[in-house]
Amino acid sequence: MKQFKYYILLGIFFVLVTGTLSHFFYQWSHQNVIISLFCPVNESVWEHMKLVFFPMLLYSIFLYRIFSSKLPCVTSSLPLTILYSTILVPVLFYTYTGILGKNFMILDLLTFAVSVIAGFYILSSRSRSYKYSRLFRFLWIFVFLFMVCFFIFTYFPPHLPLFESP
Repeated sequence: MKQFKYYILLGIFFVLVTGTLSHFFYQWSHQNVIISLFCPVNESVWEHMKLVFFPMLLYSIFLYRIFSSKLPCVTSSLPLTILYSTILVPVLFYTYTGILGKNFMILDLLTFAVSVIAGFYILSSRSRSYKYSRLFRFLWIFVFLFMVCFFIFTYFPPHLPLFESP
């Protein structure tokens, strides 16, 4: 469906721009508590996963409203997309920093972009398959739990490297 491909490209652009801007929202809001729940409050990898998760979640709600009746498989592909993109951020970050021994801003930006593009690739390739439809509720519950973890760990982060600034 040509229209769906257009919305995939629009989604990549939306998430990249919104995610990039949300990196600064907390600072621009003078450390607003509400903004802190959705945007990074420090430079930890966990907080930077919000750059993908929340814009992708917002865009997924938009896509669901448009395509749930036209492409029923999109309902189970959307949470898969959100989870895949979000989890890919630390996987790519720790892989490249493990190889190179330190992080580089340009590679951090590429990690973000690759995670977003890979997520939308998953959406595009899985939205016509009923393979994940049985997992629909489980996937959305997992997205919800991820969101709750973002809210809790913003103010009560565990003492693990994922939650510390590199």
